[in-house]
Amino acid sequence: MNKLKLKDGVELFYKDWGKGQPLVFHHGWPLSGDDWDTQMLFFLEKGYRVIAHDRRGHGRSSQTYDGNDMDTYANDVAQLVEHLDLKNSIHIGHSTGGGEAIRYANKFGKGRVAKVVLISAVTPYMIKDENNPNGVPLSVFDDIRKNTANDRLQFYKDITIPFYGYNRDGAVVKQGIQDNWWRQGVMGSIKAHYDCIRVFSETDFSEDLKNVDIPVLILHGEDDQIVPYEVTALRAAKLVKNGKLITYPGFPHGMPTTEAETINKDILEFIEQ
Repeated sequence: MNKLKLKDGVELFYKDWGKGQPLVFHHGWPLSGDDWDTQMLFFLEKGYRVIAHDRRGHGRSSQTYDGNDMDTYANDVAQLVEHLDLKNSIHIGHSTGGGEAIRYANKFGKGRVAKVVLISAVTPYMIKDENNPNGVPLSVFDDIRKNTANDRLQFYKDITIPFYGYNRDGAVVKQGIQDNWWRQGVMGSIKAHYDCIRVFSETDFSEDLKNVDIPVLILHGEDDQIVPYEVTALRAAKLVKNGKLITYPGFPHGMPTTEAETINKDILEFIEQ
């Protein structure tokens, strides 16, 4: 297995397939690089080099108890990019991974990143407060923390229902997709997952969005029950200098899996522009 030993001793697992322009995939909480299987196969066959890592504390990377914060996540990506000497790359992030992608692009990506794609992303800021009155109440994330800490095995099964929109009329529920989500989740460190809830809910990415000059594609489902698009995608699109927003009626948070054909097509079109 490919593992990079980072400066603080953490081992970061990654997959690196193919040749051509590199696409770097950033996964959501509490998953792993495996969540990008459909996209990696699709773009590999289109002639791209595809890279996906397991964030520290997630998947096959070291089960960290510290360093579980967005600046460290972005720095980890920077070390991986430098190790692989990636240039003219496209960084594609889903959910928490969207925050990681835009933070990396802002802090470390100058001269290396060509474009960014944010899918169902937590950017710019999730929490409801005086500056974000339409945001998600902190109590929602406190409940996620409680369930992760005390009932993780069952919670990681239950959350797949809203994640993929399986509670909607007419939804085709696929047990294999649910099982794969659970498999990825329980591979990781409970401490890292617990810490990451604060990271994806309370990190403000407004300045990252404002500061990047490269093209940014924002994709979001209008029936996202995990990361509401009005709080995130619509606001993020107003902050970026060179952005394009596509929203999809009825699509869930996990749309890269359930609606892969549509999502892959729109990403490919953006990349090839």
